[in-house]
Amino acid sequence: MTQGAGQGPEVERTATVRDFRVPAYVHETAPYAGPGTQAGEPAPRSEEGFEEPYPEGYTPTQRDLPVIRRGDTVQVPVDPEPLQVGQAVTGQGPLFVVGDVHGYLDELLAALREKNLVDADGQWCAGTSRLWFLGDFTDRGPDGIGVIDLVMRLSAEAAAAGGYCKALMGNHELLLLGAKRFGDTPVNSGAGTATFQAAWLLNGGQKTDMDRLQDHHLQWMARLDALEEVDDHLLVHSDTTTYLDYGRSIEEVNDTVRETITRNDAEEVWDLFRKFTKRFSFRDEGGAEAVRSLLDTYGGTRIVHGHSPIPYLLGEVGSEDGEDDTRTAVEGPHVYADGLAIAMDGGVTMAGKLLVQQLPLDV
Repeated sequence: MTQGAGQGPEVERTATVRDFRVPAYVHETAPYAGPGTQAGEPAPRSEEGFEEPYPEGYTPTQRDLPVIRRGDTVQVPVDPEPLQVGQAVTGQGPLFVVGDVHGYLDELLAALREKNLVDADGQWCAGTSRLWFLGDFTDRGPDGIGVIDLVMRLSAEAAAAGGYCKALMGNHELLLLGAKRFGDTPVNSGAGTATFQAAWLLNGGQKTDMDRLQDHHLQWMARLDALEEVDDHLLVHSDTTTYLDYGRSIEEVNDTVRETITRNDAEEVWDLFRKFTKRFSFRDEGGAEAVRSLLDTYGGTRIVHGHSPIPYLLGEVGSEDGEDDTRTAVEGPHVYADGLAIAMDGGVTMAGKLLVQQLPLDV
């Protein structure tokens, strides 16, 4: 039923953050015209696809992201011994997590091979190992559908070998679902009228992904969990406390998210997407308390998340005009918020690194 890991067209990687969010072809067509926007004009640039000013509490992305200074964030290059092919494993195998992929299939395969999770042909070779993807499989990169196909196939292969490969819901899964289901249906964004189609395009939606999107991809995305606790790690996609809006247990949150998607109400799905785009709840003063509010509710002793690129957390994103784009290369995850939070988005869309990491971290 699932397809193989297809290869997308060759796309040149961009070394600056200027193109982090808006693909070039967005400026050629304008499927959305918000308040005060004339037909043919570029759509307003925001994560949710609506016109400024942003509503209270909204956190935009890319050039609108605040630069976070060093202080409570530490980069942790960790390179534990990888599982050897053919290594005997009793009981549950080691646990690995994968940060945001965003359509970079080749980089994902290379990172999985480096950890001996897949072989040279991209087949599962890690026995009883456990692998969790933290969400955001599509958009911005060249082959989001190929990434989804790969994860679906690895899920079957890992299960057959006694391990597993599982995935969480990211905001870009909600975005792609909404763009496919609701298209240009207007929704109330809190700052005017918006559409999923406009937001998807503005946030790097690839036409080749939409053309290849099939029912089994949609069904798979719609059933993804929002959060899970594994080996005392609370796995989530977004560094936000808004998961608390959907339930007081992991099961309740996951059920509520799935039920919201199943009802197929554009406004409800938009609100879910909007909340999943929030970020930076765990940084700066009060960040550790925010993490503890989730851990106390859902369990675990550490949160592991994607969503917010590590270069932003390091404060090395360069100026808004792209005049200063120097930064330290991302080599591993970041531990912050009094050691309670682990950030896993290495910024692959910003010429960073797609991170695959074994847990627990020795820090």
